[in-house]
Amino acid sequence: MRHRTRIACTAALLLTLTTAPAATAADTGTTHVDGQLPSGATYMMDVPTTWNGTVLLFSHGYNAGPANPAQDAPDAPTKALLLQQGYALIGSSYASTGWAVTDAVPDQMATLAAFTDRFGQASRTIAWGRSYGGLVTTAIAERHLEEIDGSLSMCGLVHGGVANWNNTLDPVFALKTLLGSDVPLVNLPTQQAATDAANTLTAKVDSAQTTAEGRARIALAAALHNIPVWNAPTQTRPAANDWEAQQANQYDAVKGLLKIAAFNRRQEAEVRAGGNMSWNTGIDYARLLGESSVRKEVTELYKKAGLSLNKDLAALNRAPRIKADPNAVAWMSTTSSFTGKLAKPQLSIHTIGDALVPVQTESALRRAVTAAGSAPLLRQAYVDNAGHCTFSPAEQLAALHTLEDRLTTGSWQGTDPASLNARATAADPTTPARYITYRPTPYLRPYDLAHPADRR
Repeated sequence: MRHRTRIACTAALLLTLTTAPAATAADTGTTHVDGQLPSGATYMMDVPTTWNGTVLLFSHGYNAGPANPAQDAPDAPTKALLLQQGYALIGSSYASTGWAVTDAVPDQMATLAAFTDRFGQASRTIAWGRSYGGLVTTAIAERHLEEIDGSLSMCGLVHGGVANWNNTLDPVFALKTLLGSDVPLVNLPTQQAATDAANTLTAKVDSAQTTAEGRARIALAAALHNIPVWNAPTQTRPAANDWEAQQANQYDAVKGLLKIAAFNRRQEAEVRAGGNMSWNTGIDYARLLGESSVRKEVTELYKKAGLSLNKDLAALNRAPRIKADPNAVAWMSTTSSFTGKLAKPQLSIHTIGDALVPVQTESALRRAVTAAGSAPLLRQAYVDNAGHCTFSPAEQLAALHTLEDRLTTGSWQGTDPASLNARATAADPTTPARYITYRPTPYLRPYDLAHPADRR
């Protein structure tokens, strides 16, 4: 790694401007440090006495606030295992909550600099994160290649910001059009307006769920977001041809999308972007459905309901479209979309039953990385579980150790499911090892900086 002197000098400067960090012995083998950066972000560090020389820079997921704690690991059991193995763990809160990438990336790098000043230069630095933190991690991997050796994204928004908001628009556009509603989908003025819109459309969905026609239309909306038919650990995994059970599982996820991302998080992101950053002008919804991972379920439910799928798709294609604010798209593209240019190895893992950040985001990442000529540096692996970021500690450690092997040997080894599961069991035999062979279908609304045609 290069520019060590610059990092150390930056850290020294930061600490002259920062609230003095407090160090405590969390136990007899770990030093815990809390501090604050000039941005106002807080950070935390946990360094075992027998530090193995590797520092893990953890980027946490989306935080709606108002509480904004620092995090340096994905969960307590994984953190305990990592400290036992000698890893130093660090991470910041980011200076703001919400779609905070413009704060998160510099705050994370400042935390790394502060760590270096206090504890010395790491022999290896790995950036890792989950969910929205996967987006932050991938941004670090592209923009701060000198400061890290590799990166690990877990259940990450690795498709980037523009793609995320376009794909979030499609299901709510379908629900509004087919269920009959006048709720605003973009340019939401306040959080209260976003909440009101979410509640209104959720009530429409609840009513539609009571009829066969409504259930078919909810399934169509779910298909436009690639919402899987098994998407929460509490759900029963439906049979391959149990269309009603599949739709019932999607119904819960559709309501979750309305309550979490489609309105309230969108409104916060629009404020940052300065306007609406997504569009569906020129989109053929029949084509999108044809590429969806759950198109067969939609077809069967429409048949059962006696509805014309072609007629509903035509209605979607005729409906008034939503145009984006070019300046807002430019802001989201510049801050939150990816070039696909990797200079250091990245491993990206995903559960196959993720409704909030569907596994197809991995297809979008591979599309960008392949176009940029960086495909040899990327590996992706998949866990057979439902839910968002529902990895076991064993599965997370297996991914980390596999990335470390790549950094040590210079080539990818043991990225197949059997090897990953063996490594997971060795790392923590008390929690599941569920890696499987899997290939996600294409992401329906890709957007990256490696494809100039995306920028329109």
